[in-house]
Amino acid sequence: MHNCPWCGTPSEHEYLKLKDYFLTMEDFSVFECDHCHLLFTVPRPESDKLGSYYQSEQYFSHQENKTGLIPRIYEIVKSFNIRRKIKLATANLQIGSALDIGCGVGDFLVALQKKGWHVQGIEPSSDAKAIAQKRLGFYPLCPDDYATLPSSSFDLITMWHVLEHVEDLHFQVDQLNRLLKPGGRLVIALPNFKSYDAYYYKAHWAAWDVPRHLNHFSSESIQSIFSESNFKSIDIQKLRWDSYYISYLSESYLHHSLPLVRGLWRGLCSNISAYRSKQYSSLVYRFSKM
Repeated sequence: MHNCPWCGTPSEHEYLKLKDYFLTMEDFSVFECDHCHLLFTVPRPESDKLGSYYQSEQYFSHQENKTGLIPRIYEIVKSFNIRRKIKLATANLQIGSALDIGCGVGDFLVALQKKGWHVQGIEPSSDAKAIAQKRLGFYPLCPDDYATLPSSSFDLITMWHVLEHVEDLHFQVDQLNRLLKPGGRLVIALPNFKSYDAYYYKAHWAAWDVPRHLNHFSSESIQSIFSESNFKSIDIQKLRWDSYYISYLSESYLHHSLPLVRGLWRGLCSNISAYRSKQYSSLVYRFSKM
């Protein structure tokens, strides 16, 4: 019996057995809450041990001066994704103040800054923050620094593939509610375990990424959580490029030959399937603060 990290409901519903194919090959499970339908990782690593699961040279998002074909492709695709993210985040908004939670090495904030936004970032990785400081001209905050930020101080808050990593969902949602101005915009990007590629790869789907991903959201669970928390849904958008990278990683976990070629094909299949179902590999949820 395991309690849901959001609503506290006890659950015996094991959704899937998994391994940490990315790093340790340790065994984990994903359980589903029958009340709010959030999926969550079991066991959840202790806070002081969680950082060890990120210590890998293959963790591209926090690297600088990358070499090799795949990291180069990753960088090219990331540049397209940044433009898409800027459009999704700022469409129909006047320039103001923005907070990017889990800002990594600062790519998104740099792009916002160039458009005239006043930006701030929060990032737990000291290595990533050191790189971000060179690009942004300031050192991003730590997650422990939330209390230093004034209430209602941001017009825009973004979390690009971050909420799935968060240990305390209630604290995080409370801070989003506190920091965003009334009428401000919240943008959250998340993997979608109801996508074609998730169903195709099953336990080898790279976006399960246990135990780094502690929470696993569907559109139903994320809408339920935020509708209870003073946020109004604007719409749900997609990030098409993510399916290719996730499919490539999934093929690698299966030790298939030509994982890049296979991943590109399966990512394309996922996007074609999602054209009708709207269940893209990554979904972007946009909310306004009531």
